[in-house]
Order: sequence, then C-alpha cells, then structure tokens
Amino acid sequence: MATSAVPAAIDALLAILRAAPALAGVDIIDGPPTGDMSAADLVAVGWQPDDGEAAVLAQEFAYAGARRRDEEFVISCWLESWTGDNDVAARRVRAFELLAVVEDALRASDAAPEAPTLGGTVLWAHLTAGTLRQVNTDQGVKAGLAFSVACRARI
Repeated sequence: MATSAVPAAIDALLAILRAAPALAGVDIIDGPPTGDMSAADLVAVGWQPDDGEAAVLAQEFAYAGARRRDEEFVISCWLESWTGDNDVAARRVRAFELLAVVEDALRASDAAPEAPTLGGTVLWAHLTAGTLRQVNTDQGVKAGLAFSVACRARI
C-alpha cells in the first residue's frame, strides 16, 4: 500500500498537461528547471521560484480501525511566458491563457472523463490559487503565475 498519493498524482498531472493539444510547443517540466529557461512558454509541475516546496500534504485516519487514510495535498506549479520583447500586457495575457489551458485540462470532458481524478490517482484535483509575477529583465519582460493544484486522495 502506498504511503502517499503525491508521487502518482504529480506523474499523472504531468501526463495530462503533456497530452493537452493546446499546450503543444510549451515546455512541460517535472520539478525545477535544470537548464536553459529561454523557452517562450513553460509550465513546471512540483516547483515554484523562491519556494522549495514541491507539494504540501496532510493525512488523517479515514475511519475507525486505522486501515485507510485520507490525504489532502497541494502541488506547487509555475508557468511563464517570455518572448524577449517589452510588451507586459501581451505576456500577462499569454500567462493567463496558459493557466486557462491547465485548468481546462483538469476538468472532466468526454475526451478526458478521468481528468479531475488525475487518472484515478486521487479522488479529486482542481486549480485553487495563483499569484501573478511580472518582471522586466535585460532580455525582455516575463510574466509568470505561481499556482496550486489541490488534491484529495484515499490511501
């Protein structure tokens, strides 16, 4: 029996995002970037800048008998848009377009009825919070969103 649903949920979230047609051409990475971050659009699962937490979890007994546990956790994620220009509004709009695609990918549809359960790894998952960051660099403007995917699982 698994001690946590976190590893499987992160893997499933990555698979869902990598399969989303609207994210074709977007770098979808597992955890912190390890190399060149000059991609125009990037989504990182299990990482946010200036934050060492990939996921935060809490567990409790599901019912008397201590055989099953309920687990709630939040997966930290980051997305950004950069093109090397100075158009802040365009980068901000693109960042929110990417966030909308992530949110849509987590919703049930005829094509993906298991999306809200991350392929059955959790009872439910949904996007719950976000923080917009806009930065001027010597290589242009970047707009990024730190966001959270909250999950509940029975283990």
